[in-house]
Amino acid sequence: MAIIITDECINCGACEPECPNTAIYEGGLEWKFSDGNEVKGTIDLLDGSKANVNKENEPVSDDYYYIVPDKCTECVGFHEEPQCAAVCPVDCCVDDPDRRETEEQLLFKKNAMHL
Repeated sequence: MAIIITDECINCGACEPECPNTAIYEGGLEWKFSDGNEVKGTIDLLDGSKANVNKENEPVSDDYYYIVPDKCTECVGFHEEPQCAAVCPVDCCVDDPDRRETEEQLLFKKNAMHL
């Protein structure tokens, strides 16, 4: 499953530099799959669709830091636990109950973004 940031976020930004997938953005900022990695062209998504890695996407939140679910791997393949949750001073980085993913799916996303 992906991690989400709840509306209890105090916008401290501690989580952003900890993400190995560059999946965390400040509220209101657009995001791209190519942010923070070397991936080029298109990327395969878990739902079978493809996405242009350089396309700017709308922010998930305008008010507080957010995590792009298609980029979040819960730090699988990098760390023992999600680093955003480990450093969050208000415990607002939590499992997304609407997005359940297996370790295999999380590794698929990791490998797609990190060539």
